[in-house]
Amino acid sequence: MKDYTESMVEWIEEHLTGTFSLDALSKYMGYSPYYCSFKFHQATGVSIRRYVLLRKLYLTTKELAGGRKVIDVAVAYGYSSQEAYSRAFKSVFGISPGDFQNNQRPVQSYEKLAVRSKGAENKMNFKEEVTLLQNRKAELFDADVLNIFNGQNMYDEFHSNKLMGDSDYAPFNEAMCVHPASRPVFDEQFIRLRAQGHQTSVESYEKIVIEPLKPLFENQYNYIVLWFGEDVFCQMNLLTLLAYLEQSGYGGSVFLNSFRDDEFKVDQTELSLGGYSKVYEEVMLQHQKPSMELLPVMYQAVELYLNMLARDNRVTKYIKNQPHLSEKELVKQLLSLFPELGYGDTQYIELIGQVRNK
Repeated sequence: MKDYTESMVEWIEEHLTGTFSLDALSKYMGYSPYYCSFKFHQATGVSIRRYVLLRKLYLTTKELAGGRKVIDVAVAYGYSSQEAYSRAFKSVFGISPGDFQNNQRPVQSYEKLAVRSKGAENKMNFKEEVTLLQNRKAELFDADVLNIFNGQNMYDEFHSNKLMGDSDYAPFNEAMCVHPASRPVFDEQFIRLRAQGHQTSVESYEKIVIEPLKPLFENQYNYIVLWFGEDVFCQMNLLTLLAYLEQSGYGGSVFLNSFRDDEFKVDQTELSLGGYSKVYEEVMLQHQKPSMELLPVMYQAVELYLNMLARDNRVTKYIKNQPHLSEKELVKQLLSLFPELGYGDTQYIELIGQVRNK
């Protein structure tokens, strides 16, 4: 099955420029269009047409960033018109190709599908990229700066090696992409509700999540730098922190250092606070689409987050289609196939239990 699906992926990758034809793919594979579509979705958890759409549009962001005209990009990637391309682009990234080209912002990567489970990732080399950041923005390495990292591992690496100079460091050890939350971020109700969702005590939650954030609560900073990846896990955590900064009346400057989990190439963006607390309520409490324009990377993550709230989402469907796999092997497959979610073992084991124990 993997060899069969990999053959389809390779053919698709070779035909991403131009108009995609399921009939041509099925002819190449020697099976009917329906059979190809069914097997692709069964093995990957995503439809062929959705995969083609996301891969093509992601590749076009690189073309736009390089200065190529929107109409030329549309033609090169098989769209019938610039308007058709713009509609597709906005449906995925939340902004038009022209807006993206004029004001480039980070987007969620959508790389070639890896059907086979990946091995252990190479450890990121942070120092080279941090040096480039320091050359561009040296003031973010001073004592009036707080760096907040998504999770303990990256925090440990930066803090132990003092990679950000004289600035302060704090980890955000949460998984806001799962379980209920409340409006005032980090108040007593929030803590109780999150602890209950994670099936832990309030004391344990405070020790893991709240105490490491004491620099944020107790000190004054002119700059806050948020180090968050582009997946759903990271972006929902980021949204929560931005909502807190607004709720607490923070008046300094905020920078987002966005990066992929499989490489450390930072997109640094200065953020303007205003509206994130409302978006937090709309998305994480009311489970509705946001009413304000977001960075493309957060827009994409919100769409995926809301889709994951459905009982029969693409991950649960994939789990149902793999009854022969052990929990351990299934977790490996999910980690490989859905990197855009950023879920860890804990989140996937919980989902597997919910599906298989029904």
